[in-house]
Formats: sequence, C-alpha cells, structure tokens
Amino acid sequence: MTGPRYTPLVASLPATVPFVGPETQERVRGRSFAARLGANESVFGPSPKAIEAMAKAAADVWMYGDPENHDLRAALAAHHGAGVENIVVGEGIDGLLGYLIRMLVGPGDAVVTSDGAYPTFNFHVAGYGGTLHKVPYNGDHEDPTALISRAAETGAKLIYLANPDNPMGSWHGAETIARMIDAVPDGALLVLDEAYIDLAPDGTAPVVDPADPRVVRMRTFSKGYGMAGARVGYAIGAASLITAFNKIRNHFGMCRISQAGALAALADQPYLETVRSAVATARAELDRIARANGLSGLPSATNFVTIDCGSEGGFARKVLAALIEHDIFVRMPFVAPHDRCIRVSCGRPEDLARLEAALPGALATARAGG
Repeated sequence: MTGPRYTPLVASLPATVPFVGPETQERVRGRSFAARLGANESVFGPSPKAIEAMAKAAADVWMYGDPENHDLRAALAAHHGAGVENIVVGEGIDGLLGYLIRMLVGPGDAVVTSDGAYPTFNFHVAGYGGTLHKVPYNGDHEDPTALISRAAETGAKLIYLANPDNPMGSWHGAETIARMIDAVPDGALLVLDEAYIDLAPDGTAPVVDPADPRVVRMRTFSKGYGMAGARVGYAIGAASLITAFNKIRNHFGMCRISQAGALAALADQPYLETVRSAVATARAELDRIARANGLSGLPSATNFVTIDCGSEGGFARKVLAALIEHDIFVRMPFVAPHDRCIRVSCGRPEDLARLEAALPGALATARAGG
C-alpha cells in the first residue's frame, strides 16, 4: 500500500510555519498570557457597528457567502475611487499573496524581497518553486532602490515591499513609493503590502491609478479595523490582474459574517479615527517604557513599536524569552541586525502596565545570562 504521491517540490520542502501562534505557546506552557502583544492584532477591537452586523449575519450563516463579495467590493471601490473591476477580496493579505504567487510564479522564477521582511510572502514563493533574491535593509528601512535594481538584474516577476514595514515599523513617504513604481522594470509587478497604511501618517500612501499594471496594492481589515480573526483582505489592481485572481481564487472563501463585518467597519470611519488615536497613544507609551529601561523605541507608523535592546540577537532573544516567562507575549525580527530588537504590539493601558512591570526583570535575567 502506497501513500500519496507528492510532487517533487512539495516533497523537498520542510514542514514549517512562519509564526508560532500564542495559542500554541500557551498549550506548551500550560497557562495563558497576561498580555497578548506579539501578533500585531488590534486589542481595541472592531467597530461596535461591525460587531452588531456580524452578530446579525450569524443567523444567516447557514447560507454560503456571496462568492462575488459584491457589496463589499462596491463599497471598497467607492472608498478608493476605483472600479469594482479593480478590487478582489480574499482571506486576508496572506491568502491573496498565495493566489498572486500561484498566478505568476513557477519553478525557478525570480522574486525579489528584503532580507528580514514579512516571511509569509517567502513561504508562498517557496511553495510554488520560485527563487527568492533578497536585498538588505538600508538601516531600519526597506530599500526601494536596491529592490528595483535587483529586480532588473534577475528579471524578477514580483517585487515585494511593505509600506509601512513589518517588522521594523518604518515607512517611506508617498513620493518615494511613486518613484519606485515608475522604476518597476518591464514585465515585473510591485506587490505593495499596505497592511498598516490605516495607521500611518498622512502622506504615506501614494496616489496610484487603480489600472496601473505595474503595481498591486494589498490592504486588510486585520490591523486598523481590528478584525484579524475575520480574515478579510483585499487587493487593488488592474482589471486584467483582478480577472486572473478570479480564475483561481476560492470563490466561497469569505463567509457571510466576515463580509458583513467588513462592510460595516468600512462605513464607520469615525471609529477608525478613535483607533488611530489609541494606537498613537500606545506607541508613545511604549517608547516611554523603553527609554525608562535604557532601551529605545524605533519610530513607527504601525500598531507596534520595535524596541532596540542595544545589543545583538542573542541578548534580544533572552529578553523575549524572559518576557514570555512573565506571561507577556511579544515577538522579534528574525534577521540580523534587526534581531537586536523585540517587537511589541500596541495595547490597552492595562496591557502596557503589565509590560512595564515585567520588563526590568526580563532585562535583568537577560543580562545575567538568561
């Protein structure tokens, strides 16, 4: 009796996940975290109007969701000044990245990203046999010039850039991104991941023609809108690219509850403004806590602050491990020199008070050797 006959590509890949979830860690530890500050979720939650809409939609969950996501796509198109033909909705940006790479990347095809940038993109590329070419950050920022140069050198099909950036929280202004789009080599597509754009300063998002074939913009309801568990992402791109998504996407991947919640959340822009304010307050408090402990918080345009621990990766990993022992869930960048940092999501005052109480002891433990 034989088992499944895997493709050579799948057989060659390791079984792994990009992130170990807090639930997994809680099961291993045998207790819950006191402060969940590692996954860049919005502890401020979704709009009450979105919660009400989702609760109402739950009564109809016996029905499949609209496979065209018609109402949500129409609302998003109006919100962005685009046509409905320029919008596709999917299971978070992660799901849309998987579809995009499936459409465009085959074994050996070149893809360019930054070394240390969002790893889920890399896992999708590996899963379809693409060849990743990485460029270093320029300090704590992704380097648009280097990304474009490497894409030209390699004949890359895709170029990935997150603006604002995860894991560093840094960002480029709209003018820089516009110049990058203008420099995209023929035959390449810029994947502009704007997951955190709703929390960024004015002047971060460039004005882009939705029909521009050189760029696809990825957005989400997971961050500013506080709906990470609903898995609602969307892409804005040329109509021909959106049509290609429709050839392969899971047309019933979006449940009715998620569609209803996202539609209500989008309509409640005043609530998004309250979240932006709460995030800004939390970023300032995280910076204060870092400085009070001899550390420094990097400038951030996201719902987290990357805190420089002032040493090398080994020390930061000890700090992270000690915080976890104090029941504070945080994460850190994977790649040097950014692994000198830990990354802490914006939280409520009570969450940050727990961090403030735990951090001195965690640093002492790390300095003593862990």
